[in-house]
Amino acid sequence: MATPKIFSAKILFFVLAAFMAIGLAGANRARAQSSADTSGVTFTTIPTAADSLAVAKNQQQSIQTAAVKTIPPTKPQTLWEIFIAGFLGGFAAFLMPCIYPMLPLTVSFFTKKGGSRSRAILQSLLYGLSIIVIYVALGFIITLLFGPSALNALATNGIFNFFFFLLLIVFGISFLGAFEITLPGSLANKLDENSDKGGLTDIFFMAATLAVVSFSCTGPIIGSVLVEAATKGERLGPAMGMLGFSLALALPFTVFALFPSALKTLPKSGGWLNSVKVILGFIEIAFALKFLSNVDLAYHWNWFDREIFLSLWIAIGILMCLYLIGKIKFSHDSDLPYLSVPRTFLSIIVFAFVIYMVPGLWGAPLKSISAFLPPLSTQDFDLSAGFGTNAAPAATSSIKTKKYEELFKRLPKVKGIDDWYDYDQAIELAKQLHKPILIDFTGWNCVNCRKMESNVLPDPGVLKRLKDNFVVLQLVIDDKTELPAAEQLKSATTGKNVTTLGGKWIDLEISRYNSNAQPFYVIINENGQTLVPPQGAIFNIDGFIKYLDSGISAYNSTNSSKK
Repeated sequence: MATPKIFSAKILFFVLAAFMAIGLAGANRARAQSSADTSGVTFTTIPTAADSLAVAKNQQQSIQTAAVKTIPPTKPQTLWEIFIAGFLGGFAAFLMPCIYPMLPLTVSFFTKKGGSRSRAILQSLLYGLSIIVIYVALGFIITLLFGPSALNALATNGIFNFFFFLLLIVFGISFLGAFEITLPGSLANKLDENSDKGGLTDIFFMAATLAVVSFSCTGPIIGSVLVEAATKGERLGPAMGMLGFSLALALPFTVFALFPSALKTLPKSGGWLNSVKVILGFIEIAFALKFLSNVDLAYHWNWFDREIFLSLWIAIGILMCLYLIGKIKFSHDSDLPYLSVPRTFLSIIVFAFVIYMVPGLWGAPLKSISAFLPPLSTQDFDLSAGFGTNAAPAATSSIKTKKYEELFKRLPKVKGIDDWYDYDQAIELAKQLHKPILIDFTGWNCVNCRKMESNVLPDPGVLKRLKDNFVVLQLVIDDKTELPAAEQLKSATTGKNVTTLGGKWIDLEISRYNSNAQPFYVIINENGQTLVPPQGAIFNIDGFIKYLDSGISAYNSTNSSKK
């Protein structure tokens, strides 16, 4: 399951800029003071190879070969994205009040207890390695407990998405200062005792003690990283997320243990550390809403619309901005005697982001964050609804009612494309219109699908081909609509009971095309034959146009040979 990437590049930059600017503000002040079942689908039998089609098959194979050479499948590096998100989370955790003040104490321990310079270096390296081992082991435990298939299901499971929403809300409230999430004190005491026994094992127990003692600060960040990593569906996702997290956390302790004199360049601990914590709390709450939106879409609750989502993000952004300029503060905050220059610039960034979101309340696409938002089709008031090209109706078709059309009114739409939602109807329509079918395996909660729908499909060249040359079939693999009892049965491919409409289509994708990724594009003819190799997300517009053209050429070649 390809799912958004955890952060867009702009969002990652925004978060990183927040931490850096607050840190600079704290530094200035200190110096001044001192995260389907296929049973319900009727397939047309694919005809066997006949002598009259031999030439067509040769032509089709040539087109497929050319397509493979010119349009390689896009495989988003989701593990790298998880690693980067984990690394940013570890960097944020290092700036927490529970960890940052421990840096000079830990460095002092190694420089004094190490004896020789070489021994101090060895101990500091082992300490950093121990931190990495502890957190990566946690990631592996998550994978072993749930398994890769279960992790893949988390991305679209309503119960887990709602649980993640509540979890992130609790984490956010904790960061705002309402309470602290801590592990039992006896565990910390036991680890601390073992760290005093001497030898190399005491280094490991020192790292474990750090992990336990700092859990009130790192716990919410670890939870957020693991939640996002788990819902990516990657086998090594949780471990990779923890590798990035632990590496960012271990590097400062290791580097400053190697170069103790560099500690003098760091800002002193102070109220700015709590400011970092509060900003993280706001961000946790903002991203928690994405999981609630996932549940709302998949289960058709139809109450968490795009403008409601945006209104909440705008409100959070305004509160964050007011906090940065010192107009509001929380229980653990110190007074803000003046507004530093870095904090001023950060406030400008946050306020500008809020202003950027405001037009979205009236239908602006907001492409840079569209992957995180509910679909524009959920918007009640859209000023742009009257503009753009209307979908071309299938005038020559005898099919007057689209199956599942009412069900998918809130599915993201590309203006000008006449989407269909049932495999059988698409096959029948293709026979009547003599057009190939573009199957778009998509999902309510698929971030890369939203990116394709925002940046690639509306392109004039792409849109013209989809309107004029294809029957566009959208199969939503994470829809939770219950299938009629007669259509529910055990999948011959996966062995699982398929009871939902989304389960029906994901089983079709797995059984026919050996994939469970979204988006996933397949071009077939009216007989169900695949014309060119299927493709994943192709964010390059020219590449996607080449893919469509290869399908059109293959279809025309096959049809001309039959005549």
